[in-house]
Amino acid sequence: MRLHECIIIPLFNFRMKHIKLFYLKDCPFCKRAFTYIDNLKQQAVYKPIDIELIEESEQAELANQYDYYYVPTFYIDGIKVHEGGIFENEVEEIFKKALE
Repeated sequence: MRLHECIIIPLFNFRMKHIKLFYLKDCPFCKRAFTYIDNLKQQAVYKPIDIELIEESEQAELANQYDYYYVPTFYIDGIKVHEGGIFENEVEEIFKKALE
């Protein structure tokens, strides 16, 4: 059998965890979070991460279904993992949890 004829069978079925980010357009902490997200997504390992963005003043009905007070707030698979002001290392930790 030639190398190009081999069939590769995956050893596991990888599913990235779902991230939701609640934010407000004019929130300075949210703008900072977006900058951190953009910076981190330059790294190959984080490029495939997809974040559902929920602008709470535009999607108030959806936002009201979640338990948080401050933005930005991150949820992974429905579990709140961060609320309020944020630093780049904290965004990276959120990304790592989504990849676990």
